[in-house]
Order: sequence, then C-alpha cells, then structure tokens
Amino acid sequence: MSEELNDMEEAATAEVSASEQVGEYPEIARKYKAGEELSDDELDTIADVALSVVRAILKHFDAENSPIDEYEGDDGELILDVTAPNLAVLIGRHGRTLEALQSLFSLIVSRRLGFRYPVVVDVEGYKSRRNEKVASMARSAAARAVRQHGSVTLPPMSAYERRLVHIALRDNASVETHSEGVDPERRVVVTAVE
Repeated sequence: MSEELNDMEEAATAEVSASEQVGEYPEIARKYKAGEELSDDELDTIADVALSVVRAILKHFDAENSPIDEYEGDDGELILDVTAPNLAVLIGRHGRTLEALQSLFSLIVSRRLGFRYPVVVDVEGYKSRRNEKVASMARSAAARAVRQHGSVTLPPMSAYERRLVHIALRDNASVETHSEGVDPERRVVVTAVE
C-alpha cells in the first residue's frame, strides 16, 4: 500500500508542477473571493478542474476511467464520489488514506483555481456513510449524557469528524460539547447541561 501512496504523492507533485502559475482562472477567482454568484459555466469549469485532478490521481491505480458521481452537498460543496470497485486502498484503515487523498486533492485544485473552493472526494460513498455514523454516535452520546446527568467521552476522531459531532449537537440545548486531548488521541466530550 505504501507504493500506492507514493504514487499518489508523485501524481500530486506532478499536477502542481504542471501548474506552476498559481490560479489558471483569475476571473473566476476574483468573483468567488468577492462573494459574487458564479455562473453555471464557471461552476462547470471548477467541476472540470476537480474531475481532471481526481482522474490524474486515479490513473496511478489503473482506475482513471472509473465512474465518478458528481453532486452538490448539503453545505453547497461539490462532491465527487468515485464509484469503482476495488478501490478500498484509497479509503484505507478508518478512512485515513481518504483523508490524505482529500488534503492532496484540495491543495492541487486550489492551486489550479487560484482559490479554495469546497470540493470533497469520496470513494463508494464511504464519507457519507461515515458522516451519518458519526452523527448517530453523537446523538447516542448526548442521550446517554443526559440520562446519566454527566459526561460521555467519544473515541478519538479526526478534526473533520470532531467538527461533525459539534455540528450534530449544536442545536441540542441539553448538552454541551468540547474537544480535549492531543492528536491523534483528541476526542469530543459530550456533557449534560444542568
């Protein structure tokens, strides 16, 4: 698996090198940074850039022709879901490889666009299933904290997953959340409000 990760890193490096000029789309960048609404053509350009980066990475796994579902997420982000079998190597243990892939991908796309647009890469819907599992875990912890009139400590999570817990419980007036510890052992504590 380490060979595949090295290939992924080389693909990212090659993509960044191919685009030494920061931002190939200055007009889109200007509009986005100014908060102006982007046209359908401009959004299509962003999607095309993101798709080309994903395909460049997938090429190193002999999967560049894999189907990729493209849709808008709940927070307006563009989600690219690679729906090919046999790509579990891109998810990795507990989604760690997918997190690394997302970081590399975001860096390359931001460099090409000249601004950071929210684009999420998923593989076989792993992130959406994991997001729902984390939200469910948060709700269960909140119910347990209220029932026990105390605190419930969740297992260690990535910063992204901890954020999902805080978001899932922010409208629950019965509990408060905070994170404690140091990565990679940082975790969310859910506490009942007295």
